[in-house]
Amino acid sequence: MDYREAFEFWLNDSYFDEATKQELLAIRNDEKEVEDRFYKDLEFGTGGLRGIIGAGTNRMNIYTVRKASQGLANYINKAGTGAKGVAIAYDSRHMSPEFADEAALCLAANGIKAYVFDSLRPTPELSFALRTLGCTAGIVVTASHNPPEYNGYKVYWEDGAQVTPPHDTGIIAEVNAISDYHSMKTMPKEEALSKGLYEVIGKEIDDKYMVELKKQIIHPEVIAEMANDIKIVYTPFHGTGNIPVRRILDELGFKNVYVVPEQEEPDGDFTTLDYPNPEDPKAFTLALKLAKEKGADIVMATDPDADRLGIYALDTKSGEYVPFTGNMSGMLIAEYILRERKATGTMPENPALVTTIVTTNLAHAVTGAYGVKEIDVLTGFKYIGEQMKLFDETGSNNYVFGLEESYGCLAGTHARDKDAVVAVMCLSEVAAWCKKQGITLWDMMIDMYEKYGYYKETQYAITKKGKEGLEEIAAMMDKLRNDPPKAFGDLKVKTFKDYKLHKTIDMATGKEGETDLPTSNVLYFDLENDSWCCARPSGTEPKIKFYMGIKGDSLEDAQKKLDALTEAVKANI
Repeated sequence: MDYREAFEFWLNDSYFDEATKQELLAIRNDEKEVEDRFYKDLEFGTGGLRGIIGAGTNRMNIYTVRKASQGLANYINKAGTGAKGVAIAYDSRHMSPEFADEAALCLAANGIKAYVFDSLRPTPELSFALRTLGCTAGIVVTASHNPPEYNGYKVYWEDGAQVTPPHDTGIIAEVNAISDYHSMKTMPKEEALSKGLYEVIGKEIDDKYMVELKKQIIHPEVIAEMANDIKIVYTPFHGTGNIPVRRILDELGFKNVYVVPEQEEPDGDFTTLDYPNPEDPKAFTLALKLAKEKGADIVMATDPDADRLGIYALDTKSGEYVPFTGNMSGMLIAEYILRERKATGTMPENPALVTTIVTTNLAHAVTGAYGVKEIDVLTGFKYIGEQMKLFDETGSNNYVFGLEESYGCLAGTHARDKDAVVAVMCLSEVAAWCKKQGITLWDMMIDMYEKYGYYKETQYAITKKGKEGLEEIAAMMDKLRNDPPKAFGDLKVKTFKDYKLHKTIDMATGKEGETDLPTSNVLYFDLENDSWCCARPSGTEPKIKFYMGIKGDSLEDAQKKLDALTEAVKANI
């Protein structure tokens, strides 16, 4: 049916509740709004759902969540693993508890037990919980760092990572096969509880999670020595990080931890923020104000579901707080872990660091210096988790660290997704170590640049909303794919990689080869002078993203080269 027919079906069918129908009546004469809500089904992609909250097939609501859950239940039952159950967590966003219950009760109606957290929890704790409980799958209701009008639904498999092939495509097929809303099952919560198909979880998982995090501390004696001297400012951005971050820092002995009071409590409107994203400098306004009042050494913020971390560190020479990209903070932790593991004799055999193709090339230099294998995967931490599973199955390598440019990293193997709680803990240890040496995190970053080279990266994104926007993004990708540039400004393209078509082209000789990563709509340009550019549509927002990186001789030289590459990329779009 077309979008108007779908609208009328929702408006008149007895399956949909009165509140939904009243919301639709209010937009009945707004043709563009009706079209946007009903011109397609909200896509259940390789990670799940994400969209604007509201009535309609292209919105996040109890019906689209129920459809996703019914498809997941069908897949699980066909696999014969329903007896293991599914763990469910949710964040502070609007409708998160309701969507979590909707998913749980749909699973219960299909004979699959749901383990539901008693209140909001970080995404990485869900990854930990489902493995701890031996579940077949997990669900997190979150839209991560998206604006407040969004929510989402992410699916994890038994290994604790977001679903990858063949499970992602199998679940998608089951979801897409549902055409009759009346076929989707649910049951009253009281009945699910009485039948043992709905179990509330909480403190026991929290305690075990804390135990695992502490195992990543390398120098507890340094923390003990510097606990009274180091000053930390932290903000959870109204999200899930507040309780676990404060708990872990307190249990480790850090004495001077200051939480931004205006952003401490859960708030689905993110009232104090334009955008609850640790990549946004404006989001740190209140935290930096508090940091200056307290004389903090480090300022840290976690996004609403606490899987991503942003930081500022004090530069004692200027007295200012310097922002760190996800590449910078991730590589600080990586350098510290690799260096100190090697120095203390605690580096495992066949160590491996896993990163993504759009993450800094500084990772190549650091892993090379410590004799650690680097493995590059597609964008998305689920592919890092997939490698961790492969290591477990084959014994080929031992995971020591993983990071991606989008402010996400993971120390340890307790989870299979990026974990901002453990990242806060690790960076606090690194900050304490730096304090003991009489330097700051910024000093350590400069020392790394001097040792390895001044690597610098940026991202350029174009937002194109609605149906027309999706078509424009597709056209941009097609243009770059069908006629790849031979150069970006003064930087020649050495190799062009098309991960959708599994094709590589040596731009000097024209020789073609094959890519060695899974199919993905990603284009990568390997450039001269350790530079690169990558284009991909966002999987969570109506954007096309261009990632790029260079290597300079100084901070100023690196910025100049990066600015030039950014302008060259814009000119080629």
